[in-house]
Amino acid sequence: MSQKKENRENKSSKAGSQPLRPLRSSAPPAVGMHNIGGRFASDQKPKNMRKTLKRLWAIFGPERWKLVSIFIIATCASGVGLIGPWLIGRAVDAIDDAGGTVNFTALQRVLILLTIAYATGAALILIQEWWIAGVAQRGIKLIRRALFDRLQKLPLKFFDTHTHGELMSRLANDVDNVSMMVSSSTTQLFSSLLMVTGSLGLMLYLSPVLTLLTLITVPLTLILSSQIAKRSRKAFREQQIQLADLNGHIEEILSGQEVVKAFSQEEHVISQFDDVNAKLRLAGMRAQLLSGTVMPMLNVITNIGFVIVATAGGFLAVGGLISIGVIASFINYARQFSRPLNDIANLYSNIQSAQASAERIFELMDESPEPVDEPGAKELISSAGEVAFEEVDFGYLADVPVLEGVNIVAEPGKTIALVGPTGAGKTTVVNLLVRFYDPLSGTIKIDQENMKHWTRSSVRSSFGMVLQDTHLFSSTIKENIRYGRLDASDDEIVEAARAVGADDFIQRLPDGYDTKLDESGGGFSQGQRQLLAIARAVLAQPAILILDEATSSVDTRTEMVLQKAMIKLRQGRTSFIIAHRLSTIRDADEILVIDQGSIIERGSHQQLMRQKGFYHDLYSGQFALLDEA
Repeated sequence: MSQKKENRENKSSKAGSQPLRPLRSSAPPAVGMHNIGGRFASDQKPKNMRKTLKRLWAIFGPERWKLVSIFIIATCASGVGLIGPWLIGRAVDAIDDAGGTVNFTALQRVLILLTIAYATGAALILIQEWWIAGVAQRGIKLIRRALFDRLQKLPLKFFDTHTHGELMSRLANDVDNVSMMVSSSTTQLFSSLLMVTGSLGLMLYLSPVLTLLTLITVPLTLILSSQIAKRSRKAFREQQIQLADLNGHIEEILSGQEVVKAFSQEEHVISQFDDVNAKLRLAGMRAQLLSGTVMPMLNVITNIGFVIVATAGGFLAVGGLISIGVIASFINYARQFSRPLNDIANLYSNIQSAQASAERIFELMDESPEPVDEPGAKELISSAGEVAFEEVDFGYLADVPVLEGVNIVAEPGKTIALVGPTGAGKTTVVNLLVRFYDPLSGTIKIDQENMKHWTRSSVRSSFGMVLQDTHLFSSTIKENIRYGRLDASDDEIVEAARAVGADDFIQRLPDGYDTKLDESGGGFSQGQRQLLAIARAVLAQPAILILDEATSSVDTRTEMVLQKAMIKLRQGRTSFIIAHRLSTIRDADEILVIDQGSIIERGSHQQLMRQKGFYHDLYSGQFALLDEA
């Protein structure tokens, strides 16, 4: 076999070591989830803000009436905010009355109206912020749920090409960025646009001449902010990519701490971290510098505009064309006109970062899920356990075959062992059995029916797997065993543990079956973790059992304990065993020797030993090594 092929098979072995059960979803999807993952997950990737916002708006469907209410409140708050400068102008005119005296009655009335206006505006903003916080979090909850739901529906090959840290970054950092945009930036942007429009209208009413002078600086503001925004969008997207790489690197190193310390490579991984961290620093610094230049430059332009307006207004007032109060109102409106423009420009950093995050979220939602079941596919409710491969060909790449012309017949209750060198195709057979992948040609049958005629979930429910790398969840021993069948009672869990010999060591623990575990099973030996995995498989009561190198990482004494447990587990079930230790599969009904993707020998242990072929050499070589040891 070529090196490429061997590497691909090794990769598939890693993929196949993932537990089967976590891929099932026993609960129906929540309301609206189908829409988020289906109608909203179109094949067209969001490439601009308009498309991204359109998809976000679709996700917030159940909250639309509240969003509309929030926009109405924001409109009212902006309207109240526009009253303030007008009243200030009237107050100035009341102080500088035509007779040169202060009109205290008019001034008192204006001050009362100002107080009411500012108090009403503050109350409206408080209500607006309170509502938008609830709407945003409910919508983000839907996005996070839809994203996790999509991950559960993606094929195994997707996880072969994406690190856990990258996916965690999309579920955490990217979703938080979108949450920030929805909860704060959206209403602020809407209010700013209203304020700009309202202020411009009132400025035109007060003095068209001063309004034209004010607008001189607007084109420069828009051109400057748009050019910076265009560059900052790319920079923020690069920042998110580098952040995902950093998270992936951290997750990989933390999960492999035993290897790092065993080979004293702490300094090496720190050096690698520094390289990745430096790339993130440069990307983040570029994004922040680009967005950070907006406000200072816009403030300079805005202040220049104020100088122009104040100077021109002074000449107009001296000429008696406008009053001092109009100038006061106009300057406040000019400030309310320019400040929202600055706010909008200042929002670019958040908006651009959130857009990059939203695009990455939708890219993940747009990933093709596992192929749907064929029309009319049936539920495999109670399998007899009969399995057949008929001329099966498969390759992870179309032009790189991994299995060629494979024929296997496993009768109900029989044990089939798969042996061969690393990369020969053994784990690929298992991947095809549980429909992690589908064959390129040929047929796989269960109970004499093409596997594709059964629903994918019901096929996987018929299998139980015990793998070399035991995965335990952060929960109690009881719940880890119950993972095999969620509706199992406590008595059934204890019975399953007793059946495989795990009950003894569990009962010796201070908290027994309520003992808390972490995902690595810290504090338990490899053999004990495997016993828990076998108990989980016993509880699942599968018709077909897969044992993938289940005893290869334990000592000989523990292996004997596990073998007894697995013999009980195999009783009455069709079993497929992958083993490098050939001594563990001598009692198999049929042994299949796989090399270069083809079955080169088949038969019982005695038959294959008499043939003195490939299996004989493998078996004899192992015992020769043991004798030398």
